[in-house]
Amino acid sequence: QVQLVESGGGLVQPGGSLRLSCTASRSILTVNAMGWYRQAPGKQRELVASMTKGGVTNYADSLKGRFTISRDTAKNTVHLQMNNLKPEDTAVYYCNAVSISRYESWGQGTQVTVSS
Repeated sequence: QVQLVESGGGLVQPGGSLRLSCTASRSILTVNAMGWYRQAPGKQRELVASMTKGGVTNYADSLKGRFTISRDTAKNTVHLQMNNLKPEDTAVYYCNAVSISRYESWGQGTQVTVSS
């Protein structure tokens, strides 16, 4: 199991940007994949973006071009750069890690609110 701590959420105006960070308790190269999910009020949790240990990325189709996942292996951190934010991006964003044995770990979540 790996512990995950998110940071970087907050209130931003439409069209603005935010960068979320997720720091793991051990090397992110020891997990099979890491990703970001989000959950808006009254909706199911959905995948935003993910990255495998080998660096292959995957994005929700609706977010391609606005969101970018990246990592800093030296700091055991995965980032989510979010640009041109819209009110419908308002949600709690969760970091996720999937171990080689398929065990999933979740962070506590960070709130992102897009509003004028």
